[in-house]
Amino acid sequence: MFTLMIVVFVIGYLAIALEHPIKIDKSASALLIGVITWTLLMVGHESFQPAGMEVGVDAATHGGEWVLEALKHHLGEIAAIIVFLLGAMTIVELIDVHGGFTVITDNIKTTNKVTLLWILSILTFFMSAVLDNMTTAIVMSALLRKLIKDKQDMWFFAGIIIVAANAGGAWSPIGDVTTIMLWIGGQVSVNIIKHIFIPSAVSLIVPLAIASFFMKGNIERPETNGDMLGHGDFVSLGQRKAILFLGIGLLLFVPVFKTLTHLPPYLGILFGLGVLWVVTEIMHRGKSEAETTPPNLTVAAVLRRVDVPSVLFFLGILLAVSSLQAAGHLGLLAQMLDSSIGNIYIINTIIGVLSSVVDNVPLVAGAMGMYPLSTYAIDAPFWQLLAYCAGTGGSILIIGSAAGVASMGILKIDFIWYMKRISLLALIGYLAGVLTYYFMG
Repeated sequence: MFTLMIVVFVIGYLAIALEHPIKIDKSASALLIGVITWTLLMVGHESFQPAGMEVGVDAATHGGEWVLEALKHHLGEIAAIIVFLLGAMTIVELIDVHGGFTVITDNIKTTNKVTLLWILSILTFFMSAVLDNMTTAIVMSALLRKLIKDKQDMWFFAGIIIVAANAGGAWSPIGDVTTIMLWIGGQVSVNIIKHIFIPSAVSLIVPLAIASFFMKGNIERPETNGDMLGHGDFVSLGQRKAILFLGIGLLLFVPVFKTLTHLPPYLGILFGLGVLWVVTEIMHRGKSEAETTPPNLTVAAVLRRVDVPSVLFFLGILLAVSSLQAAGHLGLLAQMLDSSIGNIYIINTIIGVLSSVVDNVPLVAGAMGMYPLSTYAIDAPFWQLLAYCAGTGGSILIIGSAAGVASMGILKIDFIWYMKRISLLALIGYLAGVLTYYFMG
């Protein structure tokens, strides 16, 4: 069963990658591997050494109960991510249907591809450090739909923005789920900013510089229909600005909410959605149905626009990865790296590359469990480099990070296309950042 779980995961991963040639939606493949791997774990639970159970303890004596407990635990974590994703996507869609993003796009005058790519990437890099990489990717994906008409151009910009979002999240204690884990766990402090900022910036600037050499010409802006964007009689310019600033402000408030209340971020995002919902209801309560229906300004209409297949894809992938973690596969991988390699720079570099295939959260959790603070103290180079590698390595493949999965769902980016056009750029930037940190040390 141990090997069979790996085989099923690899086959499912290939099905996701070859979504278009085999004409099977990636969400279906993800759900299947998520369910099948957990089923295999339950059926063969006696042959596994469960993650978190002492070596030598016979899993058979515990029956299959430990599998059910592990499933409940992981499903709780997955549900928190999905609720956060749904809340953030709904807030962004609300801003979008009210024409809020036109306040930004109308002020971006350049159509030069290189100039626009640098502007959006730098904006993403700093936004991600404050918001988090997934929320930033959702916001920027909505912006790209308003700025770029050609699908190939839009996808390329989105690919670099995924790199920028992950790079921006790596140097901030609240920019990525893995840096949050290390921050809360006491492995890193706010000093991570001064140590990781430059390597993270390098991991973005190098792909940007390379892309600038072969990008030529101007982008074509999409044709806009005023009513669809909230123009005309439906939403005034003042209301568009109010919804934009309130929506972005509520997204920025999420890390503040978490710090003040010590409650999970998904409650913060739900609070923000509730506030924006009330404000839009008050804003439109004096209008007739004819005035609110054409641009679909109500939250009920916006919720119908949420891409449910993408959410199910996210669910399936996270279920599959969590089954490998529960079975102890990832813990064994971490131990193997430690015993066979030993060098912290090489270990972290490999963990970063692996995080483009396997979710970076269990990889980082495995490393945190493998090395106590007595081995590597707070802000030790191992922890700092782990934060960088786990955060930026996910850019190498589009499903290697929450930012990539969110953008893939919103803009329908093809997995194979991303591998051909973005993966090498992301890998070069990632390795350049590792070398930068090495020589800085």
